[in-house]
Amino acid sequence: MAVDVERASGFRYSQRAYLVQVFRRGAGLFLFDPPPIGDFTALQDAIGDAEWVLHAASQDLPSLRELGLRPAKIFDTELAARLLGHERVGLGAVVEDTLGISLAKAHSASDWSTRPLPQAWLEYAALDVEHLVDVRDKLADELAEQGKTEFAAQEFLAVLEREPKPVREEPWRRLSGLHTVRGRRALAVARALWTAREEFAQEQDVAPGRLVPDRALVAAVLADPASKSALAAVKDFTGRASRSQLDRWWAAIEAGRAADPLPLERGGGGDSLPPPRAWSDRNPEADARLKAARPVVEQRAQELGMPTENLLTPDLLRRVAWSPPEPLTAASVGDALETLGARRWQIEQTAQPIADAFVGSVQEPATASETAS
Repeated sequence: MAVDVERASGFRYSQRAYLVQVFRRGAGLFLFDPPPIGDFTALQDAIGDAEWVLHAASQDLPSLRELGLRPAKIFDTELAARLLGHERVGLGAVVEDTLGISLAKAHSASDWSTRPLPQAWLEYAALDVEHLVDVRDKLADELAEQGKTEFAAQEFLAVLEREPKPVREEPWRRLSGLHTVRGRRALAVARALWTAREEFAQEQDVAPGRLVPDRALVAAVLADPASKSALAAVKDFTGRASRSQLDRWWAAIEAGRAADPLPLERGGGGDSLPPPRAWSDRNPEADARLKAARPVVEQRAQELGMPTENLLTPDLLRRVAWSPPEPLTAASVGDALETLGARRWQIEQTAQPIADAFVGSVQEPATASETAS
């Protein structure tokens, strides 16, 4: 069962589905309009336990689950193409590479909340699933030929079972251009403006950036206006709601200036690690481990014919390099990687090389010292 979803990203605040496309051999191709349908129980029952074929499943699964559509098993054509080492992994490229069919991508960034949907858009949406089952079969054969069927099965299951990312503690810090804002009071104003825009965007179901762009919010902070009229006079404070909601933005500025406590100059960062460029000063041993292990993992990925990040994400390698297990063995490295979320096949391919590299990074400086003496 090939399934795809069209959202209105960049136009709407929500990530809800505004079109669901389904294709099944022997049944045909169907387009479903979620807003008027509402309840998709009948479709879920009709699909049953059939495998769902999706392209970049992690992007579509949240919107599908919001409709009550939950696959029991998936095949992700984008992820399969990555594991196989395809140079291009977009839907159009994968369809062309496997079937020799070219798909037009003219409406990929369209506002799918538009009603009625133009016929050309519907035809475009239908093509997204019409060939996907055939693509799946071709990729499955390639996976078998390369001995990667089990790799893919574990990856597909991980995507299906992955929990939603937790909400960031300070999401306002992702405001583009915030690095130009100096001072905790100014940061408080930026936070208040971001929050006011977020609340209004959610209320209107409009993408925040379409109301007031990030750069306009930052311009208002940097201008430090003394009055509402001064805010209105800020040239770079633009956007469809910058003037019509002037009272809202001025109230946010005043609230930010009166805020207590003030935000820190830098975010807490949660459990994030320092950037690798700072490791040599802050944790030289970890820096040595990372520099020793990274090329080893890259080499193994090259041997397997896949991107390094699909063999093992850089964040997992950094974390186990920063805080290595004791004693330092392939088994202990494997356990650490598993705790961090690595799949069994990834551990089998990388744990021993990483452990060897870590041990070598400790021994090499001592050998160099002995040679010098």
